[in-house]
Parts: sequence; C-alpha cells; structure tokens
Amino acid sequence: MIIAAPSYIPPLPFDPPTTVPIHDFFFGKDEHKHGRHPVDASEPPFTCGISGTSYSASEVSERIQCLARALAVHLRWQVNEGSEMDKVVGIFSLNSIDTLTVSWATHRLNGVSCPISATYSLAELTLQLKTARCKALFTCVPLLQTAYAAAATAGIPKTNVFLLALPEESINGMTAPADVKSVDTLIQEGAGMPRLPDLLWDDGQGARQTAFLCSSSGTSGAPKNVKISHRNVIANVMQITTFERTYKGAEPELCLGVLPFSHCYGLIVVSLASIYRGDGVVVLQGFDLFQTLEAIQSFRIRRLWLVPAMLVAMTKAASVVKKYDLSSVTVAAVGASPLTGEIFQLFGDLLPNCSLIQGYGLTEAAVCVSFNHVNDAVLGSCGNLYPGFEGRLIDEDGQTIEEHGQPGELLLRSPSIMLGYHENDAATREILSDDGWLRTGDLMEVRKSPNGHDHLFIVDRVKELIKVRGLQVAPAELETHLLLHPDIADATVVPMPDEAAGELPRAYIVKSKEFQGKGHGDDELLKQQLHEYVNEAFAQHKHLAGGIEFVDALPKTSSGKTQRKVMKDKAREWAAAVAATEAARKKTQIESVLRVQNEGLKRVAIQVFDFSSDEDEDDL
Repeated sequence: MIIAAPSYIPPLPFDPPTTVPIHDFFFGKDEHKHGRHPVDASEPPFTCGISGTSYSASEVSERIQCLARALAVHLRWQVNEGSEMDKVVGIFSLNSIDTLTVSWATHRLNGVSCPISATYSLAELTLQLKTARCKALFTCVPLLQTAYAAAATAGIPKTNVFLLALPEESINGMTAPADVKSVDTLIQEGAGMPRLPDLLWDDGQGARQTAFLCSSSGTSGAPKNVKISHRNVIANVMQITTFERTYKGAEPELCLGVLPFSHCYGLIVVSLASIYRGDGVVVLQGFDLFQTLEAIQSFRIRRLWLVPAMLVAMTKAASVVKKYDLSSVTVAAVGASPLTGEIFQLFGDLLPNCSLIQGYGLTEAAVCVSFNHVNDAVLGSCGNLYPGFEGRLIDEDGQTIEEHGQPGELLLRSPSIMLGYHENDAATREILSDDGWLRTGDLMEVRKSPNGHDHLFIVDRVKELIKVRGLQVAPAELETHLLLHPDIADATVVPMPDEAAGELPRAYIVKSKEFQGKGHGDDELLKQQLHEYVNEAFAQHKHLAGGIEFVDALPKTSSGKTQRKVMKDKAREWAAAVAATEAARKKTQIESVLRVQNEGLKRVAIQVFDFSSDEDEDDL
C-alpha cells in the first residue's frame, strides 16, 4: 500500500527547481515566480523577542550580499572556484536574528552551512568541526571560549572565528574581545566592496550540491553529518506551505522561534518555510517559560512551534500561563513524541481558541514529513503525508504491508530526501535504496481518520522497542503517561538487560520542582506511587520491572529529545553492577555453604577417628 497526501491537498504547484540556490529562492530577483510572498509585503524575517531588533526582508537581502563580500575577501574564496566542501562554515551559537544571514551568505559563495548545537561540549564541537572540515566558525559571546578552543584543535585560525549578536539579557554582562569581528562589522566592511560575480551553475546542480551539513544520529548509532541539497530544502519548504495554504490565509503573521536553528526543525520548518510565506519569526535563545509567554503576549504571536517538553511545561504551569494574554495564538504545532488526550485537554483549557496539531519529521527527509490538518486532526496521529511524499510500511521480512492498522517500518520517497551521509557511504546504503526509498527506523501504523483520510500513527522507533519475554513495549507510551504525573518534570524509559526476560523497562525520572520544594519528599514513597501509577494503566509486561531511578536531568539533543543511548548505557551499567553484586553474593553464599559442609565433614572425620580409637582400646 502506497501512502500519499489526502486528495483535498493539492499537488506541488511546480517541480522543485534543480538549478536555484537557496538564497535566490528566497531573495533573488525571480523569487515571485517561485511562489514566495512578495519581499516588500513580508514581515521582517527575524525579530529579537527580547530587544525587538529586526531588519526588513529587503534589508536582510542586502546584508546577505555584504556579508558574502566580506567573507570572500577575508577567507580568500572565489565564488565559482573549488568544491562547496572546500567552503564549509560552522555556526555554533544560540539563536540570533542573523543566524540565517550567515547561512545565506555562505550559499552566495557556493559554500556549505554547518549548523552545530549550542549544547555541544568542547569534545563534540571539535569533532564536528574536524569531520565537516569547517574553514570558519560563527559563534556568540557565551560560547566564544569553547569555540576558540575547538577551532584551535580543528585547525581553524582564530581570525576565522566570528561573532553573532545576542541581546544583552542573553550574555549576562559578558563582553567580546576587541579583536574578534562580528557579523555587523563584516557587513559594514562588505558594504564598501564591489559586487560579487553571479553563481555559474550547471543544470541540476542544486539537486546535487550540498547546502547544509546537519548532524543526526540516523536511524541508530553515532552522530552523522547529513548532506542536504539546495533542492532538498526548497522542496520541503514547498511541501509545507502547499499543505498549509489549504487552511492558512495569505496574510503574513508572526511565529515563535524558540526551537534551535541548529536543528532542521528550527532551520527549515520554523525559519525558512515561515520566510517563504512572508511570515516573521520572533527569536528567543532558548525556552524560558516567562520569556516565551512575554514574547507571545508582546508581539501577538499567532503560531507556536514547540516540542512536547515545552507543551508539558506550559500545562504544568497553568496558573502562570493564565496571567498572560495569549489570545493571539491560533495554532500550536508540535513534533517528536505522541501527545496524550490529557495533554490535549489541558492545553485546550489554557488556549481554547488554539488548534493543537502534531507532526512528524526527520533530518534525513529534510525535514518535515507529515502534519495534522486543522480540519482533519486526530488525537495521537502524526497527520497526513505532505504533497510530494510517497510512503509505505514494511514488515520484518521487508514485505510491504497492505492493510490498515498493521505496524511496520515507514519508508519514504520525496524530492526532499537527503543526498546521503557525509563521507559515510556504508551508513547511507543501510537506509537509502538505489531507487530513493529512505528507511526511517520508525514503527508506524496507517489508520483512517473519521473523514476517511490516511493518518500516520507512530508506535516507536524500531530500534527502541523493548522486548519483554518476546512482547513489545513502546517507551514513548510509558513516557507520555509518566509525564502527566504531577511530581514528574521529565522522564525516559529504556531497556535494561535481564537474563530471564531478555529486557525490562527501566525509568529515569526528573522530579518536579514542586516535589523537590517540599523539602521532605520521600523518594521511596514516590517510587512506590509511580509503580502503582504505571501498573494501574498498563499490562504486566509494560510495568517498570527494571526499576525507577531519580536523576537531576536527562541529556538532551539540540531539538530537545532525550539522548536515549546515554541512558541505555547507564541502564546497562546498572544491570551489570547488579549482576556483579548478585554474582558476588552467590559466590559468598556458596563459599559459606561449602565452608559449613567442610566443617561438617571435618567434624564427622574427627568423630570417626575418635570412635575408631575407642574401639581399638576396647579391643585391647
């Protein structure tokens, strides 16, 4: 069964162009023919949610050109010479209103933009700079020292490290060294430089040339650099906006830009698709509940782009949220793990006039695959496929599933599918077939909505399902339930090795501030209550038989997802320690038994010896 967009969604208005660079698609002289909202009638692409600083779309276009000129001189790059992989620019920063300006300027030079999570450690950043072979790095004041250290190890000259501006409130009084150039300084320099030559592209070059190198763990394993072409990005922007135009008016609006621009969700869905529509993005450096609520109220933001953890935080702080005027919000769009009916209800109580819709995507598909339509939303669904996507489910034997309601791994084909993993052909071949089908690694079901349209329902990651005595347990199901408990701030469930069951679900839980604030909270009592809470809701094989452990925080990716591998390793280490302790206990027990037995044998031997002596004496 081939899955496609529902019939009421029109096809893409034209085939995504194969010879148009991204910056031209958004700001070139022919942007009108590509369906972009007129530049002069658009909202400022990015507005700082704290300071209010912004630039018009026309000003952003000019800033791109000026920045590209200055970088060309500083880095000694010729626009039409060398491979794009010789011109990789890293961006290691909190969100800035100029983040995308740097990317577009890099594309103007025929280069590659490499967004890097601001959460990376020194070791992670160094590795990313090396594997991507970055020649320059843009960062921000709070991350400057880490950037300098990583750049030095990766062979990037200190003079090739530049600064993106952040609002004063985000830098806590920190100041930049006088010798480091900022984006604004480079733009001022570029304003006095001659115009750059036009890009000379062959037919189809946009479909072959990498525009972004984005980090992803793939369907499993260590992080990899995903090669996303100019056409990949353009295709997904067209897919998103074609779908949304069936319910969204043409008038530009403001959306929330709190998700990291270093992740494809924040980069393509929040930023690029919004700009194509003529919308503006209100930029925040990270999710702070009060800053977020203040920005929504002050700027009259209409659309929220969130991840589940942010949504849960809002519902748990309902008394705080209700103090703000959020009546402007019409749509809240959420990606990542499924949402429960309880969360939908709680959020609906907070924002009764807002449609809460859920979607699905992955970096390898660059990025958004499906979303619920506001007129066909189904609880727990990831929505309908976007136009231009084909999908199918396969079973464990690789056979296509033809029935609705049967779980299988989702395969996708689309003009937005990545070129492959950078310098990792083996990993590319594992998930991308010669005929363009991408293995997502996600276990899905296709079910009909009440309106008769195909919806995708995510069961779990194929690699993350926990097998308890042969029965499957989806961690996401347990996690969603746990997050509804008032004493839990965050939770993840991972497999713990078990000799008898194969695997057992083990939960790592961050206690809520309210529980911690009690000062006398009983951890053991809370564990008992949580076990009962889960046991009442789920079958026995889904119980947390692997135990519950409280932690201060869960490790997160830049998009807010829990780094499951870290927690799986922790569970394995704990299981190994328990096994070692049990083995030592058994060994001690056996040794004790043997000692008792040996002592008994000695006593018997002595008794036998003494008895024999007595007999001898009697005989004498």
